[in-house]
Amino acid sequence: MIHHFFLVGLGGAIGSMLRYGASIISIKFLGFTFPWGTLLINILGSFFIGIVFGLAGQIQNFPENIKIFMMVGILGGFTTFSAFSLDTVLLFEKGNALQALIYIIGSVLLSISATFIGLMLVKAGPI
Repeated sequence: MIHHFFLVGLGGAIGSMLRYGASIISIKFLGFTFPWGTLLINILGSFFIGIVFGLAGQIQNFPENIKIFMMVGILGGFTTFSAFSLDTVLLFEKGNALQALIYIIGSVLLSISATFIGLMLVKAGPI
């Protein structure tokens, strides 16, 4: 059981580094005016968690270690709903209520949709 903690920690470190890199890239190409990086990271993380979850459900004897490493570790470290919350509050504090509402709706609906699409892709056949 203790090895699961190490898998989560290692995966979390990888996911966090990926999130940081994606944030830097999004700021470079999209700027600071809207939290595009966080939005894209949440959508991508949701999409990939749908794929991993779908594969784990379809593949007999899918290794629990890989599931924990990928879903809890990497994707848990990669997705950023805590950053989402802070970005939302900051948009409201800056008086950008409409942007904040668009951000909330976009993050939630698109992330859930991406999870569903990822899962449906796995159920549809080989990736």
